[in-house]
Amino acid sequence: MTATIARPESPPLPPVSTPRWAPPAAAIVAFAVALSGSGSSTLNGDELATLSAARRSIAGMWELAQHIDGHFLPYYLFMHFWVKAGTAELWLRLPSALAIGVAAAFLVCLGRRVHSLPAGLAAAALLCVLPSVSYYGAFARPYAFAAAAVTISFWALHRSRWVSYAASVALVGCTHLFAVLVLPAQLALLRGRTKTMVVAMAAGFVPAAVLGLIGYGERHAISWIPQRGPDVLLKFPKMAAGAEGVGLALFAVALAGAFVLIRRDTRWGLAVTGWLLLPPVLLLAVSHLVTPVYVDRYLFVTAPALALLAAIAVAELPRLAVPAAVALTVAAAALAFPQHLDVRERNGRFEDVPWAIGRMKLEPGDALVYGQSSLRTGFDYYATNAMPDDVLRLGDAPAADSFGYPERADVSVALRGRDRVWLVWRGAKSADLPQHGTVRQAGFALVRAWHSADIPGLTVALYTRNERR
Repeated sequence: MTATIARPESPPLPPVSTPRWAPPAAAIVAFAVALSGSGSSTLNGDELATLSAARRSIAGMWELAQHIDGHFLPYYLFMHFWVKAGTAELWLRLPSALAIGVAAAFLVCLGRRVHSLPAGLAAAALLCVLPSVSYYGAFARPYAFAAAAVTISFWALHRSRWVSYAASVALVGCTHLFAVLVLPAQLALLRGRTKTMVVAMAAGFVPAAVLGLIGYGERHAISWIPQRGPDVLLKFPKMAAGAEGVGLALFAVALAGAFVLIRRDTRWGLAVTGWLLLPPVLLLAVSHLVTPVYVDRYLFVTAPALALLAAIAVAELPRLAVPAAVALTVAAAALAFPQHLDVRERNGRFEDVPWAIGRMKLEPGDALVYGQSSLRTGFDYYATNAMPDDVLRLGDAPAADSFGYPERADVSVALRGRDRVWLVWRGAKSADLPQHGTVRQAGFALVRAWHSADIPGLTVALYTRNERR
C-alpha cells in the first residue's frame, strides 16, 4: 500500500478590501445622476410644503409640528438653516442628491462585505439607473435621507460599530417615520450579539418613538390616504424601481440574489431580503391595524436593497460577474430611459405651477380664487409678472397650524365689482370643489377650463359674469 501524505490546508484568503476609489466614485456618479434632474422639473405641493415650513421661525415650526407633519420636524429644522442660503429649485433639492451619493457609497462597502467587490460596485451602478432614484434624489423631501440612513445602519451592523449603528437608527427615525419598518429585518442578525445590538437599536429608536407618538396624534392630517388591499403589493416592484418594466425585471433578479445570499450567509441573506420585502407588508399591516398609511413614496428605502440583491445575483456567476453586471446595468438603464426623461421634464412632479400661471391671460380687474389655499405658496414662488388679484387672501403668512392660508369667508363680497375670475385647483377638471358653487352663486359661469398633462396635476378655469356671456 502506498502511504497517503496529508497535504497541509491552504490558509484562507484574506478578504478583499474595498478600494479607496470605489465609494467616492459611486457617490459622485449617483450624486450626478440625482442632481441632473434637480433644476428641470418644477416644485410640487410636497416640496412647497417643505419650503413653507422651512421659512418659518423655529417657534413657528414647533407650532406647525403640533398640528401637522410633526414627524418631519427634524428635516424641517435642517431645511430651515439650509434655505437661508437660497430657495432655488436646485438648492432645495441638493441635500437629497447628496444623500443619494452617500447611499451609493455605503452600498458599495456593504455589497463588498456581504458578498464581493463586484457585487458592491454593481449594486451602486444599479441604484444609479433606477428612475425612483432620479425622482427622490431630486426631491425636496426626506426620502433620500431615509434610504441613506438605512444603508448606513446595515453597513454599521456588519462592521459591529455600535455607536454608528445607534446613530444611524436614530437618523432613520428622524428622516422618515415609516423608514423604521426596515428595522425588523435586522433582527435576523441578533444571534451572537443580542445584548449589544438590542441596546444600540433601542437607543437609536428613541427619536422614532417620540415622533411616532406625535404622528399618531396627527393622523387626521393623512386622512386623504385611501385604504389599500393586498393587491397593492403587486405594484411594489414598480414603486421601488420607479418604472414597471425595470422594476419587474430587477425584482425577479433580486429574488435570485436573495436565494444566493441566504445560501451563502443565512442571517445576512434574511436581513437583506427582509430589507426589501418587509416594509411594504408591514406598511399595509399598519394601514389595516391603525390607520391607512400605504403611500408608495414611503417605501423608497427599499430601493438600495433591490439594487444590492440584484447585484449579488449577477456577481455570483462564475467568471462572468463583471460582464453580467455591466449587461444588467445597461439593460436596466435602457428599460428605464423613458422614465428618466419623464421625471426631468418641467411637469415631472405633476404640478406645473408656471404652466398654470401662463394659462392666465389677464385683463384689468381679474380676480383669482384658489381651490386649495396652500397653492399660494407655489404661485408666490413662481410668479414673475402681474397676477390676478388674490381677493380672498388675508395676510402674507400661511396659517400657524397648517400649510394653508387664512381667507375671507364671503366670496360674493370679495368678488363684488369683478367681471372675470380665475379658479385654480389641484386635481382634474371634474374635481368637485366648494369654490365652484360659491363662485357660481356670486353670479359667474364657467367659460373654459384647462388641465395639465398628468394626474393629479393642476386645473385652471376662467369664470365670467353671466351677463357678459
